Amino acid sequence: MTSARDLIVAGTTVLEAAEVTSAQKNALDLLAHVLNDESLSALSEREISQDDEAAFVALIAQRATRIPLQHLTGKAYFRHLELLVGPGVFIPRPETELLAQVAIDEMKGIGGGIAVELCAGSGAIALSIATEVPNVIVHAVEKSPEAFEWLNKNVAQYAEQLSKNGSAVIAYLGDATDATILESLNGSVAVVATNPPYIPDAMIPREPEVRDHDPHMALFGGSDGFDVARGVIAVAHELLIPSGLFGMEHADVQGESVLELLEGWIDPVDYKDYNQLPRYVTARSGRLDSL
Repeated sequence: MTSARDLIVAGTTVLEAAEVTSAQKNALDLLAHVLNDESLSALSEREISQDDEAAFVALIAQRATRIPLQHLTGKAYFRHLELLVGPGVFIPRPETELLAQVAIDEMKGIGGGIAVELCAGSGAIALSIATEVPNVIVHAVEKSPEAFEWLNKNVAQYAEQLSKNGSAVIAYLGDATDATILESLNGSVAVVATNPPYIPDAMIPREPEVRDHDPHMALFGGSDGFDVARGVIAVAHELLIPSGLFGMEHADVQGESVLELLEGWIDPVDYKDYNQLPRYVTARSGRLDSL
């Protein structure tokens, strides 16, 4: 039998040749997935059975074709969550945790209430709010039927924790820019958070994991990238209470343009991500003369 350390070294070599970022971490994660042992170390001398070695080698070969790691393990980590993901749903990114934090802080500050996630995907933001803040109801809207299935799976797997927290996530299959879906909530929502598709149609992502595996519906936002953003901004303004908080992620080159979309809102501010790149904007509801 082969040791875990030797397999990780061999897997890392294959992934480095395929230009996979963080090759050793990917190899370690894949072997930990096969062994169902998240405590596994890259230096472990644990002996691996032939069946587990074969399963690991197969996963390394798939990852070398640039299938996302999260599609191979079936899970993505976001804040305190372990989300179920796979083909058809956008894999949540660490940068979006900052937007979720803003929404969480706001809901904690007012002691609960109603929040909305538009373009919900896997439900990362909605579930973060509802599991970290007591006594909230988060309404999550997702257009893609495939992504909606993952959203429902994630809500179901956290049902017990949500119940203990006195919170809930309610999922809706529909277009987040359709103002009629949540119109019964107009004027009653404290926070609206969204990570809409914002890549201009003509821009092709460089990373094969994104280009070939993330759903295009979650990536591309029209000729300037803002087709969906304009719609969710308008919907959010109708939903929010006076001075309610709106937060939206954007590409690192879109900060100034997004602030222009929020003309008429109160205190629009653009914030940076972990890499000190412009990443998300917040504003409070006010007049919306520009839409």
